[in-house]
Amino acid sequence: MRTEPRIDEPDWMLRLSVADGIGVLTLDHPDKLNAWSWEATRQLGKRAEEIRFNDEIRVVVLRGEGRAFCAGIDVGDPGDRVTGRSPAEHVRNFYEALRWVHERFQLFANLPQPVVAAVHGYCLGFGFELALMADIRVAADDAVFALPEAGIGVSVDAGGDLRIARDAGAGWAKYLALSGRRIDAPTAERIGLLQAVVSRGELDATAMTLAREIRDNAPLAVQSIKRTITEFVDRGLTDALRFEALSASVEFVSEDMPRGYAAKAARQTPEFEGK
Repeated sequence: MRTEPRIDEPDWMLRLSVADGIGVLTLDHPDKLNAWSWEATRQLGKRAEEIRFNDEIRVVVLRGEGRAFCAGIDVGDPGDRVTGRSPAEHVRNFYEALRWVHERFQLFANLPQPVVAAVHGYCLGFGFELALMADIRVAADDAVFALPEAGIGVSVDAGGDLRIARDAGAGWAKYLALSGRRIDAPTAERIGLLQAVVSRGELDATAMTLAREIRDNAPLAVQSIKRTITEFVDRGLTDALRFEALSASVEFVSEDMPRGYAAKAARQTPEFEGK
């Protein structure tokens, strides 16, 4: 039985350019504020595989085109990518689909090359989670961060809450994920989720300067340092992501989720019944 999400958004672009030892990976769907999709996930895994074995790339800069880094998923078109003949099979198929998603995210998060995220504008939902997969994050002072998933009837499903707990503490992870509140760039820097905040006009130059500094160091040493630190801080992450995929699968087949998506798309307040 097919459980891999159907791919039907070929126009979504995740553009990769390489020059002088630096790979620039650009989210390039600005007309939708770089809203994320199943196809974007597939492309992220594909790009990660290209980058992994490219000796010309010593460091990666991750950025977004247009007015936002990534405003999350497109709530106006959630679609039904996964089905099942029964509620139990529906949950099982969502679990396998989310595992497929996690595997592609892990390809990106576990690249041997360091990743510097340059964030501006909206960095919401999955956009926030994607930025948290980077090794170092710099942001413009107009950046806004949030995990609004609970407000549309689903739990955080790509590990963003876990990475916030790792980097900023469990209290901040629960504060952001349970409330859906937005925080600005200075707050994100203060709690340890950002390493620098600069003006919007300085963002790209700041990220590229940092990337060049990393590029100019010994590649084997740089990659060893990344692997060692990641191994230390991510202990338990794999098991936690497996549980997150399973628990999120329940919300994906609930009645609350389509109600939340529809309300959000219509700019209304959803009324959840917990079923």
